Amino acid sequence: MPAPPVPPPFEHLGHRPFSFYPSIIGIAHNEWRYKQATWSEVLVVNSQSNQELWVPRRYLGELASIEEPVMIWGLTKELEYKGSALIPHVRRVLQMPRAVGEVPRPPAQSPAAAAPAQVVNISLESGTESRIGRLIGAVLVLSITATALLIGVYSRVTSGKAVVYKGVMQSSLGLNAKDDYHSIVRKLGQPLGDQWRDEAGEVQYRRLKYDDKNIILMGRERGSAVYIGALDNDWKVIDSVELIGGVKTYSMLASLSRF
Repeated sequence: MPAPPVPPPFEHLGHRPFSFYPSIIGIAHNEWRYKQATWSEVLVVNSQSNQELWVPRRYLGELASIEEPVMIWGLTKELEYKGSALIPHVRRVLQMPRAVGEVPRPPAQSPAAAAPAQVVNISLESGTESRIGRLIGAVLVLSITATALLIGVYSRVTSGKAVVYKGVMQSSLGLNAKDDYHSIVRKLGQPLGDQWRDEAGEVQYRRLKYDDKNIILMGRERGSAVYIGALDNDWKVIDSVELIGGVKTYSMLASLSRF
């Protein structure tokens, strides 16, 4: 019998590229095209490596309602490409190494099997000893505080400048998914560098270099690239946005290779 027709929404994809969210672990380039489907699996092709991959339908979620800067196809689980197959990714919990000379603890016994604890006579300290202990603790606290103040004053006198503590950037840069190159320049000024990623595929990436951050734009065409987030100089994500379809760009930025 001929195969039944592919049900929507897959038939509406055509040859348009899309990205999985979250991206598949083990595959660097996250740009795909739909090829065909059965009632249990969907065959997709990687735009860069031409690698074909069968994705079980139970792992496929909904398509984002927008296509700019790129169409997003959600996954119901985080997947990993391993051994020429897709499997759910399991985040393993690493056991802390045992300290040198540490003796393994015996298994806990039930209350019925546990032997009665021995009664130990505990003598209460006198009022004089208690006051002496509190006095020693207060002296230690005052000593530590005085030492910290002296270090701060000495640093200021020798350098001529006050010690300034800089926090890690945690707030938004004031940009959103509608900002393009011109609006970013109006808000942040002219960048120190401007570079496109020279890579095959219809999804284009642009990096605007500033002193302490890299602004990333993405689009199907260079003229339609818009802001998707920012990376610091160590290529760590410091800002991301949410697209109209509810898809956040953090995972895209985290898997983006440096260029």
